[in-house]
Amino acid sequence: MPTATSFEKIETEKLSDRITREMLSGEDATLARIFIARGGIVPRHSHRSEQFSFILSGALKFQFDDSEVVLRAGEILLIPAHVPHRAEALEDTVDIDFFAPRRDDWILKDDAYLRGNAGKD
Repeated sequence: MPTATSFEKIETEKLSDRITREMLSGEDATLARIFIARGGIVPRHSHRSEQFSFILSGALKFQFDDSEVVLRAGEILLIPAHVPHRAEALEDTVDIDFFAPRRDDWILKDDAYLRGNAGKD
């Protein structure tokens, strides 16, 4: 059965003092709107999902083992499955992330790398 909603109707999770997220998962994918305050850090991690990151506003610097990419409003990055990465908000940033397969670690709140001390590198 199709489901209609909006991010405003979805629970906002405060993951750290600089990162909050709203997410919705289906059977095979996860969609999230993430707010990262300037200076906020998403620590290095990897996951089995492909990830599309679409910046609505602000700027995020993604760091990989052999490169880095700065994304600004309107830009999209595809991160393949299992590729280690880290991100830093260069400005207050609103990011839409899409994952397939879905992020079961997020659904189960088993994403300690993002919680508590995230945002402090």
